[in-house]
Amino acid sequence: MTFDITIPVLNEEETLDRQIRILHDFLCRHFPDRSQWHIVIADNGSTDRTAHIAESLTGELPEVQLVRVPEKGVGLALKTSWTQSRADMVGYMDLDLATDLQHFIQAYNALASEGFDLVYGTRLHPKARVIGRTLKREITSRVFNFIVKIYLGTRFSDGMCGFKWLKREFVRPLMEGGAVSNGWFFSTELLAVAEWKGLKLCELPVRWTDDTSASKVNIGRLARQYLRAMAVLKKRKPRA
Repeated sequence: MTFDITIPVLNEEETLDRQIRILHDFLCRHFPDRSQWHIVIADNGSTDRTAHIAESLTGELPEVQLVRVPEKGVGLALKTSWTQSRADMVGYMDLDLATDLQHFIQAYNALASEGFDLVYGTRLHPKARVIGRTLKREITSRVFNFIVKIYLGTRFSDGMCGFKWLKREFVRPLMEGGAVSNGWFFSTELLAVAEWKGLKLCELPVRWTDDTSASKVNIGRLARQYLRAMAVLKKRKPRA
């Protein structure tokens, strides 16, 4: 099974080169057939040297590609990257590599040989291990996921975790079913629509090391965006 790993980035000049090389080395060790995979840097509107560094990486590492997305938005970056992909499997992880990379092997196997359609990492499972997360972020995450379950009637435990993988054949059907947000909520929309469509989801408890120093998220503004997007998504939920 071929796969593309998308890394959405916005003004990441300080860490981009180092983190992409860490991921590239990991994949070379565990997936030695380099024709099997690509790392796709999805730059959505950076104004620093991020794009220049990404271009340098693509020149040095043939398995690294750059997709330019002129407007900001993680969801837009993922949709742009995934709809251009020709791989069997697509997905994404955050540049900080907060999720232990060993979990990618589990995700790959779940899609390639265990019959699952979509895999998502969860930090809220009893078997998950979360390191360095502030109480504020932990409470915010749990409250958000609780609201999603009650309001949308979903079962997944962690819609916000930046570690999701799916068979590419489901990308457009999920977008057509309501996974349309250009922002962070796209990650949650994927799971909600996948549940509604009856896809086989794999919940993967992960080891997560929070990089609070690198966080650029305004929780208040993000919460308002999520609530608005949630209301729009609910209107697209199929009637029982």
